[in-house]
Amino acid sequence: MVATVLRLRYRVLANTLARHPAQLVGFIFGMLSALWLLVLVVAGLVVLALWQGAEPAQTVVVLGGAVLILGWVLGPVLIAGTDTTVDAARLAPFPLTRRQLMLALAGTGATGIPGIATAVVALATVVLWVRWPVAAVAALACAVLAVATCVIASRLVTTLSEGLGAGRRGREIVGTVVLGLIILTGPIVTGVLMLLDASGSPSAQFTQAGTVVGWTPLGAAWAVPGDIARGAWGPALAKLVIAAATLAVLWLVWSRALVAAQGTSRQRAARTVKPGSLGLFGIMPTGGIGATWARSLTAWLRDPRYLRQLIMVPLLPIVFWFTGGAASGLFAASTVIVALVIALVGYTDVSYDGTAFATVLASGVRGRDDRLGRMLAGVCVGLPLVLAVALITTGIAGSWRMLPALLGAALALLLSGYAVSAVSSALIISPVPAPGDSPFKTVPGQTFVNGMLVFVVMGAVLALSAPALVLAAIGVFADLPVLAWISLIAAVAVGLGAMIGGVIFGGRVLDRTGPDLLQRIRALPAR
Repeated sequence: MVATVLRLRYRVLANTLARHPAQLVGFIFGMLSALWLLVLVVAGLVVLALWQGAEPAQTVVVLGGAVLILGWVLGPVLIAGTDTTVDAARLAPFPLTRRQLMLALAGTGATGIPGIATAVVALATVVLWVRWPVAAVAALACAVLAVATCVIASRLVTTLSEGLGAGRRGREIVGTVVLGLIILTGPIVTGVLMLLDASGSPSAQFTQAGTVVGWTPLGAAWAVPGDIARGAWGPALAKLVIAAATLAVLWLVWSRALVAAQGTSRQRAARTVKPGSLGLFGIMPTGGIGATWARSLTAWLRDPRYLRQLIMVPLLPIVFWFTGGAASGLFAASTVIVALVIALVGYTDVSYDGTAFATVLASGVRGRDDRLGRMLAGVCVGLPLVLAVALITTGIAGSWRMLPALLGAALALLLSGYAVSAVSSALIISPVPAPGDSPFKTVPGQTFVNGMLVFVVMGAVLALSAPALVLAAIGVFADLPVLAWISLIAAVAVGLGAMIGGVIFGGRVLDRTGPDLLQRIRALPAR
């Protein structure tokens, strides 16, 4: 059964790559990158085996293996998305038992490029223990255990992100929370390292970290061979039990999660709305501008696809504070970076409408009214956030003299971003997640060209805001408060002028390209 599913999976993959040359190029680059990393890792393991003893080798393997498991669970899922060629939803119509379904999903995960690369790296660690035959045999068994842990943990996180006993809103909340935890991984690791022996040497801290991680589910399987090589049979047995118990618990929880997800997919609670309640539509002005303003602001405040991008607003200053402290330049500049992030959220705004964009065209709303309504919604969200981040970070750092320059640079980026988005979203259609999709799911149709378009938009934003950015930078580094205030005035003046131009020009473009945009949206691969 598993072999049949794998054959179908690879046949679908081959047909997809044959129809989409851009995806074929990306697939080839992925294989070459994995091969290059494998060569480097194996070469490093061989050098480590020849020149180091059991304790340094164990430290490297434990920490590297823990990072590998975390990468399997979080990294590939966040960056490239989960391969949905074979998933529980697609296999649900077939008469498979739960055990067969789990074996099929685990088999597809283990036989992809990440799975094969992980298996090769895990088996390559055996060369570290060839001087200790018993440890080498244990390393072989523990490598299989570690790879299975990677695959099952990844499948469990994917199932949880798609809804553990919850509907669409539950999936969205789970995905957003996990995304926030991923972003905070760096500060969390930094905090853990600070709790270690801060007075010791870097090598001592490295060894201590390896010892601690070796007793966790992330590093237990990798630590067993090293303990055997050093003659520590008791700790080796205890860590083997931890590793085996981790895999068993992951398998059990994954099984329960699949049952819960399948059960809730059959029963979706109907959402009731209070009679006569129009939400923001009852507050905003009537007409094309007001209706678009209300609809777009509702999306900014309730659509997790927008909120996931706004999650960077509070997290970026936190990350910079953890990594460099309140006195660091990055923490001081976090307001500017936050403004750039917010400015780029709507660069392909029409794509988030999906086929519902047909109602915009059918309503007869003029292009400039649509552009202005979307822009006002963005300002209602982005402007308060940027001002709040600027005041909070400046107050924490105690650098109030920098506030005019920071606001000048941030407002220049934010307002220029809205202006550029008013034009770019009338020209660019890019594959985006469907409403309710997990943030870890691959978006079909995404190509290298689509990914590069955001950098083109970013370049246009930076070009428009360059005068205010230059004045703000000179004002800060040359300690000239007058230039800082001039940069703020220039940011508001240039930004407002750019927004007016964006509404006018973007509206004309939308009036001309509206039907074509709808056709391109409908031509996107099914999600």
